[in-house]
Amino acid sequence: MSTTLKRQPTISVDESLLYKVASKIGGEEAVKIVKELKKRGKATEEELAKETDIKLSELRKILFKLHSFSLVTSENVQDTKTGWLIFYWRLQEDQLKSVVRAQKRRILEKLQARLEFEKTHDFFYCNDKHCGRYTFEEAVENFFKCPSCGGTLQHFDNSKIIEALEKKIKMLKEELEHE
Repeated sequence: MSTTLKRQPTISVDESLLYKVASKIGGEEAVKIVKELKKRGKATEEELAKETDIKLSELRKILFKLHSFSLVTSENVQDTKTGWLIFYWRLQEDQLKSVVRAQKRRILEKLQARLEFEKTHDFFYCNDKHCGRYTFEEAVENFFKCPSCGGTLQHFDNSKIIEALEKKIKMLKEELEHE
């Protein structure tokens, strides 16, 4: 008894990254749109809505999100019969690397700001893990009592957080240098 397995079509690394980025920007609907544009080359909003089963209003929102990240672009053509503008959308796969690079830079900035915050503050916590942690200033304001549960606040050692942030920042900087 032999069973044959169906082969899945192979997806290139860039194509896989394209779908992952589209998903982060606009969810599974964005992936459907990107796949359809990849297949067609260019398409109108109406054609995309029909092929993807996405409501036109939702499709437009997603297209504009993708456009804000430069993953898609539109070409406007005036219909000679009606005078209306027709938007033809196309994928800009060549922008994928710059989109990813820009996102990495934003993440790097946020991580650096977080690292600075961690390094310049002392933190306190209570034994209840649901309460969170508080800065020294917040702890003083509350007389070292947890504002959530009333427990006694204790010093929190954030050295492991600082170490993890520094490691991630170093890794991102190296990635950005080699791109």
